[in-house]
Amino acid sequence: MTVPRLDVGIVTRSFPGLDNAATARFMADNGFASTELCLVQSDSNRWHYNGQVDLEGMDGTRLRRIADIYRAAGVAVPAFGIFTNLIEKDDGKRRANLENFVLCMEYAAEAGISIVATECGFDPESRGVIASEYETRFSRLIESLGYLTTAAGRIGVRIALEPCVLDVVPSAKRMADTIRQVGSEHLGVLLDPANLIANSSERDMFCYLTDHILYFHGKDRRLNDTYGRVVGDGDIDWPLFLSLYHAHTPGRPFILEYANIDNCLAIRDRVLAYNASLAGSA
Repeated sequence: MTVPRLDVGIVTRSFPGLDNAATARFMADNGFASTELCLVQSDSNRWHYNGQVDLEGMDGTRLRRIADIYRAAGVAVPAFGIFTNLIEKDDGKRRANLENFVLCMEYAAEAGISIVATECGFDPESRGVIASEYETRFSRLIESLGYLTTAAGRIGVRIALEPCVLDVVPSAKRMADTIRQVGSEHLGVLLDPANLIANSSERDMFCYLTDHILYFHGKDRRLNDTYGRVVGDGDIDWPLFLSLYHAHTPGRPFILEYANIDNCLAIRDRVLAYNASLAGSA
């Protein structure tokens, strides 16, 4: 059996000290095939995790110019990363988050980017499944996603939601439930296996989510860790995960996260070694 092809990408957030041109060159020179574009580079530093992208002076034309820097280098840009707070308890702030997200979707469409990514969002003081807050937060999430998917349908993009054990959608089954409840073809999944491994097996992730996966983050986690690690430093069975990837979602973007300019080549090589180990397997 030949080694199944795996194109490895990396998020732009791995290179915050570089401008977009230097980031694109580094990716291209080192075989990274795709990226999740977040506006964190030195010449476009506008991203605020769990908040809003600074869109002052930004429009679709400018975002296209940035995306085209990567494309010209041979690096695909399948996704625009926003990662806002969809469960913000202050209604005015949540509305502002949603309107900012809609503008980001409009600019992404103008820039030729078809996927816009986010997490559920969280309250930093009480992140996770809190019994006294869970129903309210989940209801708020469904409302937010309903509003955004309606806009996504009008704009012509898809929203990739990244579930996580730390948030109100903490498992693969719960993510599938969320998609069913929202009921929109414009909602899909950004599958980061590290974010679900404590609640969902590698097989569960594909069992529940295969039909909805838009792209992947390549990251790892130990089962009892709070936060993630680079691929190979956690408890994910990567040969199994990659065999399921090739069986169910071949060719979907697989984009490294948590790597940086100092270790990303070693992490890339780990992933490719895991992938090469599939040669000859049944």
